[in-house]
Amino acid sequence: MRWENLTESDEHGRADAALFGADAVTSRTIDTPEFAGITFHEIRARSIINRVPAVSRMSFQWTVNPYRGCSHACVYCFARKTHSYLDLDTGLGFDSQIVVKTNAPELLRRQLGSRRWQGEHIAMGTNVDCYQRAEGRYRLMPGIIGALTEHANPFSILTKGTLILRDLDLLKRAHAVTDVGISVSVGFTDPDLWRTVEPGTPAPDRRLDVVRTLSEHGIGCGVLMAPVIPFLSDEPAQLRATVRAIAAAGATSVTPLVLHLRPGAREWFMSWLAQHHPYLVRRYERLYAHGSYAPKWYQRRITRQVHELAREYGIGPADTGMPRRITPVPEPEPDVQEPTQLTLI
Repeated sequence: MRWENLTESDEHGRADAALFGADAVTSRTIDTPEFAGITFHEIRARSIINRVPAVSRMSFQWTVNPYRGCSHACVYCFARKTHSYLDLDTGLGFDSQIVVKTNAPELLRRQLGSRRWQGEHIAMGTNVDCYQRAEGRYRLMPGIIGALTEHANPFSILTKGTLILRDLDLLKRAHAVTDVGISVSVGFTDPDLWRTVEPGTPAPDRRLDVVRTLSEHGIGCGVLMAPVIPFLSDEPAQLRATVRAIAAAGATSVTPLVLHLRPGAREWFMSWLAQHHPYLVRRYERLYAHGSYAPKWYQRRITRQVHELAREYGIGPADTGMPRRITPVPEPEPDVQEPTQLTLI
């Protein structure tokens, strides 16, 4: 596997320093039911704070990602493509070959203490979920949150994982000294759809319990309603049921994001679609004929419907431009080359 090809860019944009060497990798297969079929590749990273590419239109500039690959196994996950950089499979390999940056907390503490670091907002969960199953074994997030708290560094977390509640006390301490933004991803509440499209995640109602618990402890929590899946979770009654459940959980905001299918994710999702909903394959080919994003008219329709429902149930869309909020990515113009960018799911 091409571990050496994982590089970081220096201040001049050069990418010529490996994040870690092949001799620093230890691979482990854990023989317990919760980790059945999963291999962990433990590495000692050389950098943990990542700069978002300049061409990105995200509302944050820096991220921390302690894991690569994700046992949530969401069939639409955009980050699948990143596994190909390691010569790892972007399908089942992405779900079961997890890279663990075991020194993430100590490395973050050192980088936050550098005179070069200016205390900018750090977003987590924007690539793969930092509260996926591996976190139960490696417990990297307590150290990461602790380091951010020590330096009163603002941060946000986007997750589908209920394991975040393990760190509730740490989040409360952080919330007392800096800006902490938490968002939970819940695109739909249909249990049958969830079981096939997000098989490694906690059920949607359990994720909404996270929203409810955080709210009860004074930590405002928004919901990224993502993805809204065309022809499977976009009927008016389905949208209403999801927004109603989000409102009942006490979410501070709801932000819809329509499914997008970038290379790597597109192939895996379409294979899943052909197996579970073959009658939709041609409709998807037409809807996504011009790229990774659904047409603007479709995105605008979904956004309008969700925002209207949110107002009806007493919640609103996330405030754009705020560092604690993670905003959706607009569709690029068809005649402009699609930029490389971080996305949310």
